[in-house]
Amino acid sequence: MLDRLRQWREARFADRHPFPEADWTEARSRLPLLAAVGDSDGERLGHRAWRFLHAKRLSLHPDLVESTLFDLPAQLALAAQACLLTLGWSDSDHREAFDGVHEILILPEAFQRRVEEMDEAGVMHEYVDERAGETSHQGPVVVAWPDLMASGGLDGFNVVIHEFAHKLDLGNSLDVDGFPPLPGDIDSRDWHRIFMGVWNDLQQRLERGEDTPIDDYAASHPGECFAVCCEAFFSDPERLHRAYPALYGLLSHYFQQDPLARLASSGC
Repeated sequence: MLDRLRQWREARFADRHPFPEADWTEARSRLPLLAAVGDSDGERLGHRAWRFLHAKRLSLHPDLVESTLFDLPAQLALAAQACLLTLGWSDSDHREAFDGVHEILILPEAFQRRVEEMDEAGVMHEYVDERAGETSHQGPVVVAWPDLMASGGLDGFNVVIHEFAHKLDLGNSLDVDGFPPLPGDIDSRDWHRIFMGVWNDLQQRLERGEDTPIDDYAASHPGECFAVCCEAFFSDPERLHRAYPALYGLLSHYFQQDPLARLASSGC
């Protein structure tokens, strides 16, 4: 009965909102990250992105409302980058993962937040943090326009993937901690052990004054470590695999995807 109801809803949506094939083709052509997805997965990703756009509120800052750059292909591209995270999951798991997303807010520039943090000695520090994006448990996903426009390549940077990785992280807590809800076939002890290995390596490299193999922002907080690693997993998988092969394998299991193989088969 539930399957028949779901099929009826899908058919009704398709009748009311015909899939914009040409706009999706244009969206994929603009972003190497989306162009690398094979045709079969690309079709499924496009339809998920289309439904995502109708299920979530997309809000532009007044300064951006008149921008001709944010056309339908650009909107589909934004949604598809978010949906890429859950492409390997079932439709129901995909919907559940982003149930807490109600709005995506796009601001014209990076923005600042005053942050209070307590160090290991119990001393409270206050500072101003400049951000390209922001996510909270019930609030909107916020991204800055310049960083959104810089996302979608294969260089390890993607503000959409970063912020929506935080949303996955928030699936079992009120704050990001680098420990999202895990499927039954991933042992939480393995997750903790592998991520702690990456965390410790990043900390040690920074203490020695060395470059880090991924964005050193990952060393600022366990939740940021997860989000930065997700960025690298999808948009620079070769670098992540080379630096942290165990982590790559863990994320491949978690996301049920192999971006390294996908890029190799696409010739990117």
